[in-house]
Amino acid sequence: MNFASDTASPAHPKVIEHLIAANAGPAVSYGADGWTLQAEALLSDMFEAPLRASFVSSGTACNALALALLSPPTAGIICHSQAHINCDERGAVEFYSHGAKLLTLGGKHGRIDAKSLQALLQSVDESFVHAIPPKAISISNLSEAGACYSPRQVSELTRIAKSAGLTTHMDGARLANALAFLAIRPADITWGSGIDILSFGLTKTGAMAAEAVILFGEAIDKFDELQARRKRAGHLPPKQRFIAAQIIAMLENDLWLETANHANQMAKLLEEGLRNSKVIILHPVEGNEVFAQLSPNQTSQLQDGGVAFYTWPDGSARFVTNWGTDKSEIDKALMLL
Repeated sequence: MNFASDTASPAHPKVIEHLIAANAGPAVSYGADGWTLQAEALLSDMFEAPLRASFVSSGTACNALALALLSPPTAGIICHSQAHINCDERGAVEFYSHGAKLLTLGGKHGRIDAKSLQALLQSVDESFVHAIPPKAISISNLSEAGACYSPRQVSELTRIAKSAGLTTHMDGARLANALAFLAIRPADITWGSGIDILSFGLTKTGAMAAEAVILFGEAIDKFDELQARRKRAGHLPPKQRFIAAQIIAMLENDLWLETANHANQMAKLLEEGLRNSKVIILHPVEGNEVFAQLSPNQTSQLQDGGVAFYTWPDGSARFVTNWGTDKSEIDKALMLL
């Protein structure tokens, strides 16, 4: 009964099948292979737009490389105070950007408050050499509290940001879960809502290790720089076909959305069961994460019964479902309360 993270899940069998197929013989190195070309074409079709994509094996590398393209070392990147790039990536964004500072804002359920963003940007004085001017904004969808940004909410933030000359990034490690919940097209919540660069994650939804930095619109011009940064950072895989093969496996027949939808459904079942046990749920369940307020006794009962979950910084218990979560696991966990 492992609800610690969706990264604890195994790779989907179709991913393993594609990896085995990609392993049949030699192929050109460093992304010049047919799998990489096919994966990028599939991404372009799915997002209904021209794009360029660079593949890496971790979400941290994906975010750090993406944001290093958007901010010079002397400027700042706006994000939520709970954002993964601020709390869980060991200063990777600052390191890869050679010093750009993360500028944090608040907002309910891990979503940046638009009024706070407006106020911050109105206070910026570019001529004041002692302060750090923001040059980019990063939005996490799902948020670190498991909540979705709707297309309207993303558009509002990107409109405010771009009116002040900022570029825009989305951390989409759980974008599949947001899309499955909202039942919208991938374009609607990314470039169609003003996002320039997307960190597109498939590892949490069934891949072994497959993430992509995706450039839309004018950001496509930064592709050569992204490639250079990826090589310098040690994230240009020589056998890139094995990452591309995973992406192909997940995108074919919308497997990535199917697995995300299952994970979301399991999270809803868990939420309902916890509420029936009089457990307080702290954030809206709009993806595959449930944040619960457990008593010390309930925490012990679950942990002693073999249920794995994380205690979050705010004291809540975070439960994460995944593509392989079975209803029987949820039933067994709830029986312990």
